[in-house]
Amino acid sequence: MSLTIRRALPADEADVVALWRACGLVAPYNDPAADFRFATLGPCSDVLVGADEAGRIRGSVMVGHDGHRGWLYYVAAAPDARGLGIGRQMVQAAEGWLRERKVVKVQLLVRETNATIVSFYEQLGFEVAPRVVMGKWLGEPA
Repeated sequence: MSLTIRRALPADEADVVALWRACGLVAPYNDPAADFRFATLGPCSDVLVGADEAGRIRGSVMVGHDGHRGWLYYVAAAPDARGLGIGRQMVQAAEGWLRERKVVKVQLLVRETNATIVSFYEQLGFEVAPRVVMGKWLGEPA
């Protein structure tokens, strides 16, 4: 499927959040609308969307960097269009966004509940990294 990939606009928020929900990417402790706004307003992050010929948002990726590594979140392809290359196009667009900013490594996290997607990322050149990920809430989760 051929997509036009662009930066998300504030008006895209509802459609993007609906896509994330349809793809099962929303965790109960995250407010996806707040995530969308935070990423699109940040100096080191963005949300990219892929629109089809009719202008419908069919894919997305949240991309950002911490000054050292790039990160991908909310990689989404419309459930009714899986297997058509949307995910690949969104990852490639995010990698391009990072390259433009001279970021040399990209990482992503996969929840244990979504382990079936690991082979997709491996086909794109990602490797499982032997790391322990640690986290701490700095306030109450949303």
